[in-house]
Parts: sequence; structure tokens; C-alpha cells
Amino acid sequence: MKLSRHLRKAMLPMLAALCYSCTEDIDTSSRYVFTEETITSYLEKQPQYSQYVELMGLVKVSPRSETTVKQLMSARGNYTCFAPNNNAIEAYLDSLCARQLISSPSWDAFPDSTTLDSIRKVIVHNSIIDGGDIDYSGRRVYFETYDFPTNNNEEFAISTMGDRKLSINYSETNPDSMWINNNALVSLKNRDIPATNGVIHEVEGVIAPANNTLGDLLKSFIDENREGYLVAAKVIQACGLFDTLSKIRDERYEMMYLDGKLENLKNHPTEGNIGYLPEHRKYGYTLFAEPDAFWQEAIQKPVAEITVEDVKDYLVAQDVYPGSSTDENYKDPKNIVYQFITYHLIPFRLSPDKIIIHYNEKGYSLEKKTPTVAMTELYTTMGKRRLLKIFESRESEGVYLNRFPVLNNGRRGNYHEDYCDPDKVGLFVDKEHANMTAVNAVIYPISGLLHYSDDVRSNLQKQRLRFDVAGIFPEFINNDLRGQTVTTPQHMTVGIPSDNVYKYLDDLSISDLTLFYYLMGRGKGWPNYLADELNVIGRYEMILRLPPVPKRGTYELRIANSCGCNYRGMAQVYWGDDINNLPVTGTPFDFRLNGIERITPVGNFPSGVGWEADLDDDEDYNAEVDKKMRNNGFMKAPEHYAAGLPGTTKTARDNYYKTRRIMVTATMDPDKTYYLKFKNVMDDETKQFYMDYFEFCPKEVYDNPETPEDIW
Repeated sequence: MKLSRHLRKAMLPMLAALCYSCTEDIDTSSRYVFTEETITSYLEKQPQYSQYVELMGLVKVSPRSETTVKQLMSARGNYTCFAPNNNAIEAYLDSLCARQLISSPSWDAFPDSTTLDSIRKVIVHNSIIDGGDIDYSGRRVYFETYDFPTNNNEEFAISTMGDRKLSINYSETNPDSMWINNNALVSLKNRDIPATNGVIHEVEGVIAPANNTLGDLLKSFIDENREGYLVAAKVIQACGLFDTLSKIRDERYEMMYLDGKLENLKNHPTEGNIGYLPEHRKYGYTLFAEPDAFWQEAIQKPVAEITVEDVKDYLVAQDVYPGSSTDENYKDPKNIVYQFITYHLIPFRLSPDKIIIHYNEKGYSLEKKTPTVAMTELYTTMGKRRLLKIFESRESEGVYLNRFPVLNNGRRGNYHEDYCDPDKVGLFVDKEHANMTAVNAVIYPISGLLHYSDDVRSNLQKQRLRFDVAGIFPEFINNDLRGQTVTTPQHMTVGIPSDNVYKYLDDLSISDLTLFYYLMGRGKGWPNYLADELNVIGRYEMILRLPPVPKRGTYELRIANSCGCNYRGMAQVYWGDDINNLPVTGTPFDFRLNGIERITPVGNFPSGVGWEADLDDDEDYNAEVDKKMRNNGFMKAPEHYAAGLPGTTKTARDNYYKTRRIMVTATMDPDKTYYLKFKNVMDDETKQFYMDYFEFCPKEVYDNPETPEDIW
């Protein structure tokens, strides 16, 4: 049984006593005593790392630097070094020999210098995490074992020098046994070794992640006739998706960034930091897949004998995607097989710790990390754009796809699950057995057949659909911009170039003279959902492609507002389905408005919003206030999240400077693509556009005569 983080922490003193007092079990004679050593100087004095030290001296920090990693580890910094011992390196060479990549287990046996240099670089660069400068709180950023991720398959917050995320796995029987990337055991004796520039952990295996893409990985199932996801691989191959799923990064952006052709944005007027452009523009994918065991039982054939036609026939028999074509042209987007498999794919690499992002939802504790109120993420799938709901609650005991429970969502409720009907349970996502070997993707096994049924669409239409705006951009997730836990200046203030410089975001058009910032406020007490926001200044003009709605119907489109401060601005909003001809919707959005009158040294500014604080003893009056605000085109912010740091008892609903504005009420169609355009209407180009989250709310929810929309 896997132990939780807080349980492991509680056991650490006991484990330490057991491990370190029993000298007959563990030889401590060579245990390191801190003497103000750098990582390099310490490793040089320990003979078991001689081969690793030699490799560090041969590998450059980057193609554009003459500095070796050995020299870097002698300098100031905040590094986490997973140092393989000599036995680990020799075992790795043995494995290369067994795979016939080299003729003998020797560094002299490589067929060419390019391969040799590449292997050396992989070993060294993926053994070191560079924590950068001291973070905003003054804390040194490196990872002692106490700071390791807490659950199996979770990843470290910072990538290695090789630009790869390392994952952690714990032993079911010994909570102190830790494996990096499931193959490098962290030494029990030689871990948490302090250095002046970081910390060292000896590992008993080489960390050398493969560069296989999702396309490569799926092809290997076919080539080796290997079970696990063989059927899914056959289907994806037949649909012609291998090339798409083999994309790793936008090489043109990479070269422009490295060549200094992309400039950071100027200092943000209120945050004080420049807008650091992302180092990369990576692609990423998540595949939710029925394992081969499912298909074997469903089709009643050995896995190796199951064909794509068998899958098609099974889908036809299950009456999924009625009206789709059923011929063998599987690359046709209208084909039943193509529609089926693309609903399993999203263009976001969601690691197990990011599949649901937790931070400041009501009642959440960063220490306990136990789900409190129900959390939902909504993603747009590949192929035909459809919504996929990812859900987690305390009662669900895990993550599910398309789960629709009955929530305790009354005004005095707790937003926990009351119950979930058997036909609405959804599909369990097995994070513990995720396949994370692809450089650009994660595969999750799921518990049943996934498809976009009419029931799923109808259930989605019966609930409010809230989108954290940062979560709709694949680029934010694939490049570790969203939900970043280490809030260095580079993570706190991210700049995105305008389209004329480089089109970084596929779903957002950014005009010239637009300064686009993504701000992360973790640790700052910001009253934003998940503590982040989009913040734009300049003579901006932006067009956002919205996610699809689930079914045809009438929806309200709402946009969050926050602060009501003088440094906010005004934007004219346009909405429609013709990107080249978007009509104006309503009056300009005045981001300076909060729920009540603003009293400032230069005058008083009435809001006309109608916000009043909830009364503890009069829910009828509270409901009347909500109605009054709706009549004015506004709503209070949700009860769902804390207006500040995690654990803050005051919710967003309790704050008069947090509101939602109803921007659009219209009939929308799932087969159409809708856009929002924002244009600055103020002369002062320092005034800010703000966006935190937005909502699609169907008429069945906001105008239900029997059950009024909840406050959550």
C-alpha cells in the first residue's frame, strides 16, 4: 500500500532512528560529514563516483557554452544532483551491450563520436536539476528527499538540464525506498548530502530517459507485438495519427529563442518583473486508453489477433457515434473509428500530479493534499472538438472521466458528493499505472469504453462549465507555465510574444502593440482561481477561440473580474462564430468596477453592480441580492475557492472585488466555433486587461424554475 506524504513525513524520524541507530545493519563508516564542499569537490573525493565525475568533465552545459557540467557544479547555484555510482554506470553500459548498441561494455565501443557524445550528455544532463536563483520567499530551490513528490508517478516541479521531468515511485513495503524514473534507486546511505551549491543523492541506476515519442511508443507495441496498448496502437496507426503524435517541439521557436531573436517583454507595471518568454514551445499529448485486457474481453479474441475492423464492428454494435461512416477509410474524420479514438486524445501532456490541479479550492491544505470540494477540468479533444470532463472529489477516491455525481451544493452545503448514480460514475483513470516513457506524452489506462455519448453531452449541458483560462491553452501546460509550484521570477511573470513576432498560442490571436503576460501568484495570496491570471497592457487587440459547447442550446457566457482597481482598464468585447466579422456585444467591460462603490482620493466611483455581503441568518435575502446583481448583468464570484492563500476561510464569493460579468446570452451550436475579441478602448496603455476564468452556463441551469443555480 502506498503511503501518503504526511504519513511518510510522520514516519521519517522513526525510520531515521531505525536506520541510523542500528549500525549492525548499515555501515555508516563512510557517511559524509558536511565540510563546506561544492557538488564537484565532494564527488571528486569519493571513488565510487569516479566515472560520473569523468563524464561531467566531458559534457558541456549547452551547445553554446564551453563550460563543462563539472565546472558548473563547482560554481554557486541551487542544484539537485542524482549521482550514479560506478556500478550503475557499468550496469548501464552492460545494458547497451545487451541491446547490441555497442559491441562491448566500454566507452571505447561506441560506433561513432556523435552517439558517444549523445549518451554522455543524456546521462549527465538528466542527473541534475537546476533550481535557478533563490525564489521569491528567499528559499534555496533544490530537492532533499523530504521535498520529493509525494505520490507514485508524480514529477519533480523543475526539469533536468536535459529538459526532462523526473518522476518518483515508492516501494509498497518500504516507504523510504525511492526510485527515480522507476529504474534508479536512491541510495539509503548516501542521500541528502549537503553541498554549498545544492544537494547530492547517490543513485544505483543511470537516469537515461528515452527520446521515444508517443508515436514511437505506440509503434513499438505493434512492431514487438507487445500487449498493454496493442489494440489502441493499431487503431491510432490506422487513423494516420502517428506523425502528429511524434511532434516534440517547435524547432523554429527553439532556434529563434537560442539565437536571441525573441525579446522578453518589458517590466510589467505592477508586478515589477519583465515578461520572461518561455524557453520552449513543446507539444504534448495525453492518451486515455482502454487496456488490451478490455478489448480481449469485449471482442473475445486473443489481443494479437484483434484487428481494427474488429474494433469498428464492436463500436457499431455498441451504437456509438451514430451517423458516422463505417467503411474502412479510418483516416476520415467522419469515420466511427477516427471519431472514437480522437476522443481519447487531448493535445496536453498531463502528468499524474497535473491531471487535476489543486491549490486554493475551498478547504484545501497544501500540507495534507487531500481533495476537499469537487474539482473539474474541461479539455477539448483532438479530431472533432468535443469536451472531456476530468473530475476528482474526496468521495470519488481518484480521478474519473465524465463523472456526474449529485453534489451537496446548497447555500450551506460543502460541495462534496452526496451520491453518484451507477450510470454516471464515469471511467476511473489509473494514475498509478500510467505509462510515462514517451518524451511528449502520458498514457493512462481507463476502466471502460470511452466515447462521447448523448448521455455525456446531456449531462454536460445540465451543469455550469467553468474553464480556468490558462487551462485551455495546450502551450501553457506543455511548457510548464500553468500550475508551476516554484515561483521564481521566470515562473511568476511569463511573457507571450505578439503574433507578428511569433505565434505562440494556437487558440489566441495577439495583435501588434499588445503586451501579453501570464501571471502566477502562488504564495502571494492572490484571490484568483488557482492563483493565476492573464494580464494584458498596451493598445491590445486579441481574439480567443473558445472551447465547444456540448449540445445546441441557450448559454450564458460569463467572464470573471477582480480587483476593481485604478490600474485596470476597459475593453470592448466582440463575440460570434465568424472570426473575420465579430459583432460588438454589450457595453465595454470596465475592469475597474467592483461590487460596491469605490472611494478613492480622486473621487467616488459608483459601481451599479449591487453587491452586498451574505447574511448569516437570511438566505432568502441573499438570494434576492443575487437576483438583483443578475439584473445588472453581474454575479458574485463562486463559493468554490478561497480568496487568498490555501486555507483562507474567506471565499471569492465573500469578496466585493470578485465578480462575474454576464457578457453573452445566445443560442450556441456544438458544431460551430465561437470567438471572443477584446480591444482596448482607453488611451492609457498601462491599464490592464484581466482574465482568470470564464463560464458557459446553459439555460437549464441559470433559468431553472425548480432548482436555482448554485453559488459554487
